Amino acid sequence: MKTRHTCITTVVFALATAACAGSTPEPQTGPRASAEELAELERLYEARADSARMNVNEADVRFMTGMISHHAQALVMAAMAETHGASAPMLILTGRVTNAQTDEINLMQGWLRDRGRPVPEVEIDGTELLIDGGPPMRMHGMLTDQQMRELDEARGTEWDRLFLTYMIQHHEGAVAMVADLFGTDGAANDDIAFKLASDIQVDQITEIRRMKLMLEELTSP
Repeated sequence: MKTRHTCITTVVFALATAACAGSTPEPQTGPRASAEELAELERLYEARADSARMNVNEADVRFMTGMISHHAQALVMAAMAETHGASAPMLILTGRVTNAQTDEINLMQGWLRDRGRPVPEVEIDGTELLIDGGPPMRMHGMLTDQQMRELDEARGTEWDRLFLTYMIQHHEGAVAMVADLFGTDGAANDDIAFKLASDIQVDQITEIRRMKLMLEELTSP
């Protein structure tokens, strides 16, 4: 028994000494790849990435192109907040819409550019929206010219109410566009397209719920 106790004490002491010294066992590694092998693997990866970019599903292209117009109209709507007497909560909401959808427009333009597809250029002049010098594509949920005029003519609480009403409609249209994309055979297999569409779906459903609550608070007696 004494011998066993002595052995255990010795082992514990040895482990403690190693820990204090900061020593760790060297990991067992296999043969290292040569510089030439690493370079070849990098070339293969780049070739596969280029192939993936060039093998583009047309439904993805239509989604990106249409969503740029869709997001751009949201920017026009949100920009009115500063000049149309929006309340403080609405300024926060419209700021969030502007930041998120500007970033996504840039991402979608880059996606199209990287794949050699036409890139819609957005031009906003006050409440006028032009895409490549012409009217934007009319996608699900986008406001009509009449609705845009109504929003532009409103002020204060009425503007808040109309903005929430129309932006809920607008967001629901974006969610429908994502549903159409996911329902198309072969679409959204591209990792970037899938992630972007999924993010839009989740973010806008969440924002719809938030805006509905804001609208209820605004219209309740």
